[in-house]
Amino acid sequence: MPGTDLVRLRLALTAFFALDGFVFAGWVVRIPAIKEQTGASPSTLGLALLGVSAGAVVTMTLTGRLCRRYGNHLVTVVCAVVLCLSVGLPPLTHSAAALGAVLLLFGAAYGGINVAFNSAAVDLVAALGRPVMPSFHAAFSLGGMIGAGLGALVAGSLSPARHLWGLAVAGLLVTAVAGRALMRCEPLTPADGGRPERSAPRRTDRRTRALVIVFGLIALCTAYGEGALADWGALHLEEDLDASPGAAAVGYSLFALAMTIGRLSGTTLLERLGRTRTVLAGGSTAAAGMLLGALAPSLWAALLGYAVTGLGLANLFPVAVERAGALAGPSGVATASTLGYGGMLLGPPAIGFMADWFSLPAALTSVAVLAAVATVIGFATRHTHG
Repeated sequence: MPGTDLVRLRLALTAFFALDGFVFAGWVVRIPAIKEQTGASPSTLGLALLGVSAGAVVTMTLTGRLCRRYGNHLVTVVCAVVLCLSVGLPPLTHSAAALGAVLLLFGAAYGGINVAFNSAAVDLVAALGRPVMPSFHAAFSLGGMIGAGLGALVAGSLSPARHLWGLAVAGLLVTAVAGRALMRCEPLTPADGGRPERSAPRRTDRRTRALVIVFGLIALCTAYGEGALADWGALHLEEDLDASPGAAAVGYSLFALAMTIGRLSGTTLLERLGRTRTVLAGGSTAAAGMLLGALAPSLWAALLGYAVTGLGLANLFPVAVERAGALAGPSGVATASTLGYGGMLLGPPAIGFMADWFSLPAALTSVAVLAAVATVIGFATRHTHG
């Protein structure tokens, strides 16, 4: 593929990563309002959020096959359309059960698009020969920061329905433009053996499959923190530190901004430090930051903790997914993404139950524990991803 086509493909994929973060953040900053609207307790809200998890994980296990059959690009565009349409459904519900049902569809689209565009990005990384994967995830974080920031601005004036249907319309417009550009790009040869995209997946040996799962576990441990802060971070600031809804939404914006900054510098970090040291530094930084964010007695200290956590987590997920994709192609991306986004989406319900059993600050310290686990796994696998 000529260089100009690679640039066009990179821009189109970047737009979809940003759109995904923008739509998802728009939803999460309205969770406190949706919780109030449905009258859900922390544990029943956690169960409703499990609808996102179930929809995403089931779809992720199928999307690797769909990508091989129909191509990463088409699957990305179709999932983007469904994602934009489904984000407007939660404000129409008035019970936790109905909320969980519509979140199944939202989760399915979210899971599908993440496997599809990560697979396309892994192929592009291989074609470019540079570790640019963090730049795509920086776009996701930038989209999340803008989506959360917009949510903070309109939380007091717009109803959740008007806000989220506005996001849906904006998202469909972006999909129309970026989708047209993406569909005009020829699919790249995947990283798993140089065959055309629609060919059958190669067979991987047991050691490769085990390594893919290990990298998936790093993704799980770090994405758990992203999901926890997205769904419970604002609520912690509102309920435990008496922050206003606007100030609480700023918490996730700071977290997303820190992740964006970390990921924008991710390619440089990876080229200078290598994958192992990047993972070790990131995991330990995130663990320290989340302990501060969860246990600090003041709003400003907690906001600082959220920002430090974002910097620490920034490049762990991109590294894990890129390594899994390089080892096993779209099926590797699907496996690692399923584990990773499974952690992101299963984490919030787990936090909800722990918040009922103990307290929300205590529940949020589990993010620090899993960041530390990711650090240990990164050290143990240091010889496989230098």
